[in-house]
Amino acid sequence: METFDVVIIGSGPGASTVWESVRRADPRRSIAVVEQGLVGGNCPYLACVPSKAMLRGEHVWGLGAHPEFMPLFLGPEPPETAHRETVKRRDRLVNNRNDFEAAEALVQQRITLYRGHGAIVRPGIVDVAGVQLGYRDLVIDTGSVPMIPPITGIDDVEVWTSEEAMSTPELPGSMVVLGGGPVGCELTDIFALFGCIVTVLEKSDRLLPREEPEVSETLTEAFHDLDVRTLPGTSAVRMGPHPHHEGGVHVEVDIGRPIDADRLVLAAGRLPYTTDLGLDALGMQVRAGSPLPVDDHCRVEGAEHVWAVGDVTGINPHTHTAEYQGRIVAANLLGRDAIADYRAIPRTLYTEPGMAAVGHTEATARAVGIHPVVATADLAGTVRAQIDGVSTGYVKLIADPARGTLVGATCVGGRPEEWISQLSTAVRAETPLPVLADVIHPFPTFSGVLDEPLAELADRVSTTHAARVVHA
Repeated sequence: METFDVVIIGSGPGASTVWESVRRADPRRSIAVVEQGLVGGNCPYLACVPSKAMLRGEHVWGLGAHPEFMPLFLGPEPPETAHRETVKRRDRLVNNRNDFEAAEALVQQRITLYRGHGAIVRPGIVDVAGVQLGYRDLVIDTGSVPMIPPITGIDDVEVWTSEEAMSTPELPGSMVVLGGGPVGCELTDIFALFGCIVTVLEKSDRLLPREEPEVSETLTEAFHDLDVRTLPGTSAVRMGPHPHHEGGVHVEVDIGRPIDADRLVLAAGRLPYTTDLGLDALGMQVRAGSPLPVDDHCRVEGAEHVWAVGDVTGINPHTHTAEYQGRIVAANLLGRDAIADYRAIPRTLYTEPGMAAVGHTEATARAVGIHPVVATADLAGTVRAQIDGVSTGYVKLIADPARGTLVGATCVGGRPEEWISQLSTAVRAETPLPVLADVIHPFPTFSGVLDEPLAELADRVSTTHAARVVHA
């Protein structure tokens, strides 16, 4: 039996951050990676990269119909052609879902790859298809799997998860999307602009229920412009095969008439993958689909020398969260005392318009006892928006007057994912509002929209604080 300093089950972004950080700091440490799927996890092949590639192609093609830019085009290609070319580009970017290069990169880093399902057989030992590996430290990065809702008849129809939707070359004529969260909204945006007739079912009373209500309203309006039918407060209760279309679906809902479509897409959430990992051998009782409990060092609670990163922890399931947790684990493996802080994990949506948010919404701030001071600004008022022909967008900033700091921000439009990090840093570092208001933004940029609301918050918070001092 070969023993390694570190054995990693799974090879997603969090895992790769661990082995790259450890290898860079201490090349002598032996590392093994166990992977039953694609080396690199779902993100490069079936999730983040292909979805953003499709969204990029869709948005570029959509410029041909934009009133500001239409005269610059000879004429857009038909949607079927645009979709076909976008799919080709997507598949090139994900190496046609071939992980040979990723596996070869492990070899170049002198990391041993074992293909197959890894399971703990006893403390310190992992089994992979009958081969036992010893470990001094174990890192679990098994990710998540799509949640299959308990709907009568769902086993009788053909369904797409987001993985199938992001690997198929097919452009359906119509589609039902179950779930109006970030994944469901991005898939809706992709297929609707290419001409697919999309209906979105969301059991909550609005799309993106965890974000500010204004975001839901903006995206709903944008979807309606694409002839998307959004049905908030609606759930599928029964389904079966489409009576006249092979592979299609007939969906009965709790409110309104049944819906027939060519394809059904599941985007109702994901569950941590903790099935058959042998956690009971460590004395842990983790129900399938439940997250692995970790402490603030990303150490699995109740287990010695076992760590976890990524979706399997159930904490902020984003690729960048997994990478952050990977840095925390690597630092601890190298003998440092690294503690995770999740207050400023950005949340992003790559629809058109896009969204980026961090920290509290106004509602969540009030829920934890903060009496927020709120300032907003319209992105369309910036010179950059006028240059780029952007007519929809805004920022909403949330401050805690007791501390004089920013505790949350939501930005819509103007590629906010590219400038949200300034606000993430402010939330994480608890930067005083007068300092934020004194930051100089280059001109002309979308981030310039922050000038006025930050100045407003700084003035209002200082006035509130002065009033409290006088009253005291």
